[in-house]
Amino acid sequence: MKLDEMDMKILNILQQNGKIKNTKLASLIGVSPPAMLERVKRLESSGVIKKYAALVDRAKIDMRIMAFISISLSVHQLTSLDEFTHRILEMEEVLECYQVSGSHDFVLKVVLPSMDYYSDLINNKITRIPGVRNTESTFVLSTIKDDTAFPLPML
Repeated sequence: MKLDEMDMKILNILQQNGKIKNTKLASLIGVSPPAMLERVKRLESSGVIKKYAALVDRAKIDMRIMAFISISLSVHQLTSLDEFTHRILEMEEVLECYQVSGSHDFVLKVVLPSMDYYSDLINNKITRIPGVRNTESTFVLSTIKDDTAFPLPML
């Protein structure tokens, strides 16, 4: 799908405020509300807008531990990759999972309420996945920048 300047403006606004009313969005962009609704629906149906979500402050819900876990697999066959990804998708502690290049095969972003939960995740879930050879964790001490909006070029 080819995006134009108006699409980029819409996306920039929606990334900052996904709850904005259609009439307000239309007013900011300078089009009629029905035209705006059609544009947004097109962005949604094409998959450019994947979903809408509330961003929750993890400290206020007692998710005090955030870590990035680098994982190396011992075997790189499709069956072991499929098994690994299937098991990771089932773990609610895992917010993000990336297959990466370099000295590790995957990097996970996890949030947990305590080190006891972290220990359980490593010892009873991740290392029990067939093919996991090594894990290396990096714990977040403080957050300098935490943004969800992609920088979009204005055409």
